[in-house]
Amino acid sequence: MKSFALLRSIRLRATHREITGPLQSRYFQPDFVPADPKAKPKKYKLPPSYDPYGPRPPPSEKIIQLAEKIAALPPEERMQIGPTLRERLRHPKMQSISVDGVDLGAQGGSGAGATKAEEKAEKTAFDIKLEKFDASAKIKVIKEVRAFTSLGLKEAKDMVEKVPVVIKQGVSKDDAKEIIEKIKAAGGVAVME
Repeated sequence: MKSFALLRSIRLRATHREITGPLQSRYFQPDFVPADPKAKPKKYKLPPSYDPYGPRPPPSEKIIQLAEKIAALPPEERMQIGPTLRERLRHPKMQSISVDGVDLGAQGGSGAGATKAEEKAEKTAFDIKLEKFDASAKIKVIKEVRAFTSLGLKEAKDMVEKVPVVIKQGVSKDDAKEIIEKIKAAGGVAVME
């Protein structure tokens, strides 16, 4: 019975010739022209520096005059050109870029683009630091530390013994207050940084 099923599956399989057909090979297609085996590869001369936009025409006289007028403006007025053009041309405002908490400004520069409103932004992520604890409440404090961290018993014990130590990072203000209250109830003193 097994051999019958095997023979049947072999017969049902299509051969390679049936799948591809005779014209699938490039040699049998009428527009195929084989490459000349004696031809040498083409050598392209590369420019000394790559410019993706190609050669640009020189600026017009009108543009040169406009640039001279802008350069002659006082610095306070020059700083107003960018926002005014952005508004007039309806360009979207560029987002500020920050890497590891350091603001790089809208252009990714030195941070000179940071405005006073961004500098006064309210802190949203806090660290919780265990300052001290009662010696008699050490076990309770270790249990509380384990409750809101993913540490094992030994790691939590080692952390509590290294007081003062940061026990949780990047917590919202409400969660931080809740954790501080729990540690206080257990007999420890924690602060929000």
